[in-house]
Amino acid sequence: MSLTAVVLAAGLGTRMRSPMAKVLHPLLGRPMVRWIVDALQAQGANVVVVVHHHEDQVRAALAHAGVRFARQSAPRGTGDALLSALPELPDGGPVLVTAGDTPLLRPLSVARLLAEHRGQATVAAFEARDPVGYGRMVEGIGIVEEAACTPRQRLIRLVNSGFYVFDAAYLRRRLPTLQPHPPKDEYWLTDLVDAEAKVVSGFLEEEFLGVNDRAALAEARDILSRRINREWAAEGVEFDSLDHAVVEASVRLEPGARVGYGAVLRGTSHVGGDVGEQCVIVDTHIEAGAWVRAGSVCEGAIVRSGAIVGPLARLRPGARVESGAHVGNFCEVKNATIHSGAKVNHLSYVGDANIGAGSNFGAGAITCNYDGVRKHHTEVGAGVFIGTNVALVAPVSVGDGAIVGAGSVVGQDVPADAIAVGRPELKIHPGRAEKLRARKRAAKG
Repeated sequence: MSLTAVVLAAGLGTRMRSPMAKVLHPLLGRPMVRWIVDALQAQGANVVVVVHHHEDQVRAALAHAGVRFARQSAPRGTGDALLSALPELPDGGPVLVTAGDTPLLRPLSVARLLAEHRGQATVAAFEARDPVGYGRMVEGIGIVEEAACTPRQRLIRLVNSGFYVFDAAYLRRRLPTLQPHPPKDEYWLTDLVDAEAKVVSGFLEEEFLGVNDRAALAEARDILSRRINREWAAEGVEFDSLDHAVVEASVRLEPGARVGYGAVLRGTSHVGGDVGEQCVIVDTHIEAGAWVRAGSVCEGAIVRSGAIVGPLARLRPGARVESGAHVGNFCEVKNATIHSGAKVNHLSYVGDANIGAGSNFGAGAITCNYDGVRKHHTEVGAGVFIGTNVALVAPVSVGDGAIVGAGSVVGQDVPADAIAVGRPELKIHPGRAEKLRARKRAAKG
């Protein structure tokens, strides 16, 4: 029998203070609602998402998620939201229902509630540390919303999670009969859970954290981050701290990889090597045996086995650091390949270039790749020595084994095995330093 799930995502989310739909706020690389959709689809559910506020945003964000949509014509409560999805529901079989702002729901919990579902309605419940704001699970009655609780009922800590399984035929029969509640004349989903409903307790409170403001969003992010890190640690990834590293859901790690304290790994990154403390790695492939040292930022780059990057280096899109190559502190590489054994170690910029195998790119050396209109390429051969503070004005090439002296500005090709020195003439005027300083002091006074 097919399984259907309904995600209620029609709310406005005013407490987020954001022009973005509440359910689309990002959590570790995914919109909040996508975590819920994925947990439901992991159990084979056909997902229906109920929309109203920010409808176009939600539809666009889930366009490729394999879900169907139902539109709530007006925000008239959770019962009315589910009623709007009725045309999308089957005639019979189980229907899961949950809110779109509870991204911490685990697939295992979905499976558990399904396995324990009996009769017309089943609800997941948990013991709340502080039950204020929750509907209480009252024996012989069902769910009693807090506003309607007696003083004795308010002491009950077993509360409604907002996660249900209903029989589809029961929903078709009961949803049209729900009555509005004053003062807003809203229709409550909880009216479907009566004394005959099955209550399944023992769920973790954190799974049903409702993300209604930015503080709860940050809390959910922390919980998800630790979950992800623990899962990778169980697969053989070393973490300096499970609580102080961020690995987005789309990142892939290999056994033996290391994630340093405070490191952030995002996007399509694939890491098999060592990522140091406070690094930011985005859409980057770091092979096993490579080392990205502390404070480095890599985006859209490839770092091969045996390469060393950083500390405090920046690899921009298109950067490739081949096996055994080094890119050192305060160096920036963009759309360029540093070939095997080459070294760009200090305070350099390499853009739109190839630095040949075994070459040395001296401290402060740069490629001048932009003429104000177009980008141009620099080609440095194998075994080349580029001295300190050299400026290579592209388009230009330096042949294999050449030497370019420190401070040179190179605007023409250098043949292989040549020496190129392009410094301006140095003029020395003995005994004139103090005279110059005196003149400057007088001008200042």
